[in-house]
Amino acid sequence: MDQDVTAGVLRLIASAVLHNQAVAQRLGLGASDSQFLTLLDVHGPLTPGRLAELTGLSTGTVTGVIDRLERGGFVERTRDGGDRRRVLVAPAPGARATLAPHYREQGEHLAAVLSTRTPDELRVIAAFLDDLAPP
Repeated sequence: MDQDVTAGVLRLIASAVLHNQAVAQRLGLGASDSQFLTLLDVHGPLTPGRLAELTGLSTGTVTGVIDRLERGGFVERTRDGGDRRRVLVAPAPGARATLAPHYREQGEHLAAVLSTRTPDELRVIAAFLDDLAPP
């Protein structure tokens, strides 16, 4: 059973990576560029330093990715209201609407699969995915 779960997780990861890469290419983005958008969607606005920590990329590389995403209208840099010296990167208005059509089919499939599970099963799945995700 462990092998079945491992194989399923690997298939899911490969499918997600390949789909994200195809979407990024259609939008004129690099593969890692689109992952930044996912991180911002999951975590909310982040500093460039935190993006570097989460991605394992150098701060210089992160700056290049942010620059490309900003030029493409996907993110914007803003000053932190609590500390004006700190810059936050956030999704630009309209970025989600640009991306949504590219992920609609996957979202509908996920919703359909989740609708077949009981609340107890969903709690187990959520706990499992939380355990898999890096801190």
